[in-house]
Amino acid sequence: MVCGLLAAAALFAIMALTFFDVGGRKILSNSIPGSLELTELLMVVVIFAALPLVSLRGEHVVFDSLDTYLPAAVRRVQRAFMQLVCAAMLLGLGWLMWQTGGQFLESGETTAQLKILKAPFMYGMAALCGIAGLIHLGLAFRPSAAEEAGEGATL
Repeated sequence: MVCGLLAAAALFAIMALTFFDVGGRKILSNSIPGSLELTELLMVVVIFAALPLVSLRGEHVVFDSLDTYLPAAVRRVQRAFMQLVCAAMLLGLGWLMWQTGGQFLESGETTAQLKILKAPFMYGMAALCGIAGLIHLGLAFRPSAAEEAGEGATL
């Protein structure tokens, strides 16, 4: 719920910023200073806030062309293995981003034009990657939607 609201608010802010920036350029011949930087930072919020939602709903891109040829037991093992791989990658990425956020905080890293601190965004990205990783970890040990519906649940 919070992730969805965060992503929606950031997307709305991008839309409003773009509207006023283009309007200012066309009508007043003057754009909003730092609008590109703000758009980039808001895109980070949209992407990383949506990541846990995509993970929870199982809406990542999936290559399942061969699934119809695999036995149900193999599909279950494959699904659990891939969920564990995704969890490990996202948790690892979150840990690296957290470390980078600490480095950015120590050095006072900011954006070029507006001088906005980058560390809070790195910490947010790290936390959201961690949440998505935990979701994948939990999904590795849950039956798939097809199994819960009774499809392919037999060995």
